[in-house]
Amino acid sequence: MSQRYRITRSLQAHEDAAAQTISLEECKQYFASKPDFTYTSVFTVKGATTMSIEGDFFMWNYGDIQIPFRHYQGDLYVSGTNEAVIPKMVEVASDLVADIEEG
Repeated sequence: MSQRYRITRSLQAHEDAAAQTISLEECKQYFASKPDFTYTSVFTVKGATTMSIEGDFFMWNYGDIQIPFRHYQGDLYVSGTNEAVIPKMVEVASDLVADIEEG
């Protein structure tokens, strides 16, 4: 079973509610500076069946696989299925001055 993580600022004390969210624009600027990430508005999962999910995805290119970091309602979500994602997730959270929460 896959563990899902959330990169969030909601655990931090801020007087300004907007400061508690990670905006899509902030993510686009941040990930644009990372050569191993690409942005897509549709994530397609292929297997026995094919499923497409609309949203805001920053795809991390790790070897031959792509791991989605999904921006949703002011947070980033990522699956911990691949162990390599953990240090990358910590790096992203640190750069965005955010915390990591399991869930």
